[in-house]
Amino acid sequence: MARILGYIATSLDGFIATEDDSLDWLFRYNDIDFGEFDYTLFLNRIKTIVMGRSTYDFIANDPTPWAYGNQKVFVVTSTPIQNPKGQIEIRNEVDGLISELTALEDGDVWLMGGGKLQMTFLEKGALDEIEIYVMPEILGGGRPLFPAKGHRESPTLLSVHALERGCVRLQYSFR
Repeated sequence: MARILGYIATSLDGFIATEDDSLDWLFRYNDIDFGEFDYTLFLNRIKTIVMGRSTYDFIANDPTPWAYGNQKVFVVTSTPIQNPKGQIEIRNEVDGLISELTALEDGDVWLMGGGKLQMTFLEKGALDEIEIYVMPEILGGGRPLFPAKGHRESPTLLSVHALERGCVRLQYSFR
């Protein structure tokens, strides 16, 4: 059975992007040595990626090549995607997708991108673990790590690691 994982960065005040969806504040930390927690090492463990439409559009509009050629990629959206960047499969409802994902036997699943999709999976009891990278930035507003939808959760802290330049990695389990 596949584990469904989150791996996301947030500002100290709990935002994953600015109001205009910029990640410039985060890209200032691209030179950090994350060691055993490096994004590339994480991505190598992942066999399936799930993202929402906003995350897909952000990646599709980026001029860099599609980075997910070795993974199966699902985009959760209710609108068609014309001329997709990369090999993707569209899903327009989450319950069936969750059943499909948990039945996978070939490796872990990454819920990539925004808090809306991660909150939907949390509400449905389908997020197993999350790694949150807290960056020492105060954005003052933007896209929240977890949208306020009234859902309550008490995850178990698995580990905490202080990283370079004041960054902190938190790992939680929801099981």
